[in-house]
Amino acid sequence: MKQVAFTAHRQAEVVDLPDLTDPLNPGDIRGRTVISLTSPGTELNWGFLGKEHFPGYPGYASVFRVDEVASDVTDIAPGTLVYASGRHRDTQQVRRADAVPLPAGLAPEAAVFARLMGVSMSTLTTTTARPPARVLITGLGPVGNLAAQIFSTCGYRVTAVDPVESRRESARKMGLADVRPSLEATGGAPEIVGQIALHVECSGHEQAVLDGCKAVGKRGEVVMVGVPWRKRTDLAAFDILHAVFHKYAVLRSGWEWEVPGHPTDFRPNSLIENYRAAIEWIASGRINLEGMASCYAPSEAQKVYSGLLDQSLPTPAALFDWRS
Repeated sequence: MKQVAFTAHRQAEVVDLPDLTDPLNPGDIRGRTVISLTSPGTELNWGFLGKEHFPGYPGYASVFRVDEVASDVTDIAPGTLVYASGRHRDTQQVRRADAVPLPAGLAPEAAVFARLMGVSMSTLTTTTARPPARVLITGLGPVGNLAAQIFSTCGYRVTAVDPVESRRESARKMGLADVRPSLEATGGAPEIVGQIALHVECSGHEQAVLDGCKAVGKRGEVVMVGVPWRKRTDLAAFDILHAVFHKYAVLRSGWEWEVPGHPTDFRPNSLIENYRAAIEWIASGRINLEGMASCYAPSEAQKVYSGLLDQSLPTPAALFDWRS
């Protein structure tokens, strides 16, 4: 089995691992990978830039064609394309319960983005803010861009912020109307500051967190979706504590796994249902993915991760195409 691996600091390549040939466990399905999606934040910072624990095997979003099903799986047939949270490898084996069949006609290259949509859909599930409340999105990489589209299509009034012009232009092309380089660049944005019910922070930058704590209304939520991988400023904790206290703000993690993997009694919302909804929204055209990613051969892994790191790729995300 071919698998993309991080074999050293800033080194990515395809390696050979034992094939998945054992008999399927009850409830499992297996098949050949069609497409897998990179996660620029997690895979770069956790893996490509790592300095220990090699080899590492990245990837958490794939579409594969089912070849085999366990004898107790009766609702899916070989040949079906399914989404699953699989690694960058040429064969996938998952529980049937963790796979979402693709609607007819939906391209695997589009469906795989359900994984990145699911990141902010956990916040959509848990927030107390309800449409048409104002929502601030900071950081317009793939996760933030999709978050802005998700909250907009759900009826929230979205303001999207990123200092990088190319990201702002991409957001505008996706149909977002209120896109800004910063709140300060629009005179401090007095028309929305104090009116924001939810700030979805997708950059991992502590200044953005502080800005959000100052911008939300009383009891507003600031949800840290972006991981603070490293220190970027000399801000004092006092500055954030002061803003949180005087705005009665709710500052919390945007950890997507706060939502259960599957529906349970009294908790019908789940990650798998969010992925299912994301795929339906992509298929119906509610979410625009134009210009979001380019396809590469797995053998180009070094080029892909180096390009994501220095932002030299033509698109903000990258797909590995396993069909060749």
